[in-house]
Amino acid sequence: MSKLKQLITDDMKLAMKAQDKPALKAIRMILGAIKQKEIDERIDLDDNQVMAVIQKMVKQRKDSISQFSDAGRTDLVEVEEAELLIINNYMPTQLSDDEIEAAVVKAISDTGADSMKDMGKLMGILKGQLDGKADMGQVSQLIKSKLS
Repeated sequence: MSKLKQLITDDMKLAMKAQDKPALKAIRMILGAIKQKEIDERIDLDDNQVMAVIQKMVKQRKDSISQFSDAGRTDLVEVEEAELLIINNYMPTQLSDDEIEAAVVKAISDTGADSMKDMGKLMGILKGQLDGKADMGQVSQLIKSKLS
């Protein structure tokens, strides 16, 4: 079992003992998503694969919050935000805007990128460096602003 999955399982046990229903619900959702992926692919996930599942859940929550906000459903926004806070506990520390910009500038100078044609190459390089530590949508926007 991966260390991250074990940590999540241990946190579920703590939430059960503390009778923390919102945390328990979110943690069970995480474990359910991990288990579903393991069953679908018939493998035991390693830490990187577990992190990918968690990143997907974070993205889903952010999309849901955006849509519920637009629809004026503050009750559902609050539920999604609470889940997002718990899910984010398992994400690596996010980089600051300055750190992200420094990585983008370095990648541009290292590759000699000078036009939007180089966008894919830059995203490929930066995805490996920043995946899980930065919102790749934000990285994409920053690259576009630097190259245009």
